[in-house]
Amino acid sequence: MILRSIICIICVLALQIGQAQELNFDVTINTPKLKLADPKVFETLESAIEEFINNTVWTEDDFDPEERIEGALQINIKEDLSTNTFIADFYVSTSRPVYNSNYYSSTLLLVDKDAGFSYEQYGPLFNNKNAFSDNLSAIISYYAYVVIGTDYDTFSPLGGERFFQIAQSIVNSIPRSVSASDSAWNAVGTKRNRYWLVENLLNPRVKPYRQAIYDYHRRSLDEMHSDPDRSRAVMLSAITAIGDVNDAFPNSMILKLFSDTKRKEIVEIFDVASQGEKDKVYNIMTEIDPALSSEFNSLRRGR
Repeated sequence: MILRSIICIICVLALQIGQAQELNFDVTINTPKLKLADPKVFETLESAIEEFINNTVWTEDDFDPEERIEGALQINIKEDLSTNTFIADFYVSTSRPVYNSNYYSSTLLLVDKDAGFSYEQYGPLFNNKNAFSDNLSAIISYYAYVVIGTDYDTFSPLGGERFFQIAQSIVNSIPRSVSASDSAWNAVGTKRNRYWLVENLLNPRVKPYRQAIYDYHRRSLDEMHSDPDRSRAVMLSAITAIGDVNDAFPNSMILKLFSDTKRKEIVEIFDVASQGEKDKVYNIMTEIDPALSSEFNSLRRGR
């Protein structure tokens, strides 16, 4: 009997080791204007969210510790409606290593504004993949799968599909009473929210964008060490394909997200390119993100 118990414990430990966690996030909560809530609640919440993100097994895939997806979640509490109900902005950022270098490339940089949630100190958080429990758990679970899917898309063509589908299932599971108060789950109103992000990612019109994301990272950045000129040409081809998606699907959230995430990197990479390449990049990126066209001015001829 004792031997059987020992074997069971070993099997459980082996299963846990085989299912290494996928995410490695730093979590920060800022509380500049609290009126009703105890600040200590947010110390507990910060630790709870970080533990939830980093210790949950989100996929069935095996991850070595060095393969975990690096990221950060910053939550700015804008208003405490009660001692346990809050309005906050969520800032999500992730990166992935570039092969044969010390460089990490930003893969996701987004802001989710005015999200409402409730939290009781020491309360649990749940992976909402199968059923809705609470809005905070749903938001974090949703972004966990978006982050994983985004990372997978950079390593294999359309590799993140199953994770984006899980994120969409979370959107579809939100009760009407919750989506009525947190409009980011809704198709109504702004086209730049949680609903539209995953809708864009799974939209057939966006598949060329996702293929280009793979080319940008795996066939360009990861090969930059061996042949910079060829890799930059591959990146230009990927950016051109993304520009074509913008022509077919203008003003979509995913294309603005691409510009937010990549514009600094693109400018730096093409700083040493020919003027012809610079002009092409400038024209495409300013069409994708005209509001921030000045960010690409260093690529213009005769600057």
